[in-house]
Amino acid sequence: MNKFLQLFIIFFLSLMFFSCNEEIADALLTNQPPDTFLFLYPDSIISQQPSRLKVSWWGDDKDGLVIGFYFKWEGIDSAWTFTPHNDSIFSLPIGSKDTSYNFLVASADNEGNGVYDSQVNQNGINFGSEPFVDKNTDGVYNQGENFFDIGLIDPTPASTKFPILNSTPEISWNELTVLPDTSFPVMTLAWNADDLDGTETIVKINIALNDTTSFVSLNGGARLITIRTNPAVAGQNPELEILLNGSDQNIFPDKLKGIKLDEQNKIYIQAEDISGAKSSFISIPDSGNTWFVKKPNGKVLIVDNFQVSNQSANTEAANFYNQSFSSIAGGSLAGKFEVFDMQNSALPFENVTLLETLKLFEFVFWYSTSKPRLDLLNLVTNKFREANGKIAISLTLEDSSSSFPFDLSSLQGFLPIDSVGKKVQQGFLLSGADVVPSSQVMNYPPLKTSATISFVRVFEPNGINAEKVYELSSTQLNGNISFRTTDKTLFFIGLPLHQCNGGFANVEELLEKIFIEDFGLIP
Repeated sequence: MNKFLQLFIIFFLSLMFFSCNEEIADALLTNQPPDTFLFLYPDSIISQQPSRLKVSWWGDDKDGLVIGFYFKWEGIDSAWTFTPHNDSIFSLPIGSKDTSYNFLVASADNEGNGVYDSQVNQNGINFGSEPFVDKNTDGVYNQGENFFDIGLIDPTPASTKFPILNSTPEISWNELTVLPDTSFPVMTLAWNADDLDGTETIVKINIALNDTTSFVSLNGGARLITIRTNPAVAGQNPELEILLNGSDQNIFPDKLKGIKLDEQNKIYIQAEDISGAKSSFISIPDSGNTWFVKKPNGKVLIVDNFQVSNQSANTEAANFYNQSFSSIAGGSLAGKFEVFDMQNSALPFENVTLLETLKLFEFVFWYSTSKPRLDLLNLVTNKFREANGKIAISLTLEDSSSSFPFDLSSLQGFLPIDSVGKKVQQGFLLSGADVVPSSQVMNYPPLKTSATISFVRVFEPNGINAEKVYELSSTQLNGNISFRTTDKTLFFIGLPLHQCNGGFANVEELLEKIFIEDFGLIP
């Protein structure tokens, strides 16, 4: 090889070496910031969106990796938020029907300085401290905790403006809100309300009676109310109190007007959001049904909890008590009491609605078969008495091994008893058994059973809060069958009174003794 060729090869290799070193040095010294892009659904820029929407983005770093993203909504939050994710669902506040928000997002690469920075200042923006995993939840970075080592941040964030379409709220009646054909001016109502913009944007629930131009606006979070009239001030068309969540400890300050007593009625409800957008008024009952609101007449309510398969027996019992209450006190109570048929007038949310119905009256007579609604008796009896009500109860109880199980606690919830005693062994108490006044209380009329009665049992009342009234005396079963509370606000007998009118037919005298003398009813 000649000398010239050797010099040429040396020169060429030297040139290649210095060129490579220069490119490597340039690459090490000139880290480039990443680029950021928004993924937009078709027409999302020009079309209005619901205020709850999903936004997606991604970043590209030609000389490294994207470690995460900073984003913010102009006009909502001045601070930037870091996320390692490529998308998120946002719920944007609605101020009017034509709200627009500008979204900005900037990607950050992983070319950090290897130490935790309490401040990240780039592109004239203070992004705050580097995000970290707060293992000890003390709110500050501690040595050894993992952090995102932020490198360069895209100086030209991707952005787009989202015109937000306010969605009209929707409202529907809860499936349990089914009105009976007839009721007294007490009712419990529940509904479902929603909004694509978030239920928190619902600020009002408007409720009206018969006339949607006159309504009461409840808080947007209300979902159940009880409406009731105050019998002490009730006129022909009284104003109704509104109990939020059915609680008489949470009465709404405004009253509901428009009830029509002894007429057909409708209830209307509407949802309204923060922008003023309103759902349509919906009504209950709908066009195919009716709701007759009966004006309470008198101070006494008879609760018919008696239901057997023999319809004539149901009718016989109902007629007996109607006739008996119409005859006591020389007939002065005739037309001055009401009857609530529990089987044919089912109430929505009855644990609340029934109690408020009872409270329209001062005195209650509750009669049942051997399958009484113990659940309701437990819920309403003591609360009714606490509201100065007085109640008489007549029923029997099936065996605990039957399809209607009960235990002592289910009775002690509303009756002052220590124990349940023996039951008639043959299964049926024969007609003609004597029911005689107890030695504790002698001024009650004697009774005699007038039919064969099943599931009869005796009781041991609590000697502190109750006193014995009647003893059952028969060849089949003996023991206490009736008692009253010492404050004379509750009377109980473990027999159906309409089947105890044998002998001298003293049931009317007994009812008069209970309601007029003991309870203090003035017809």
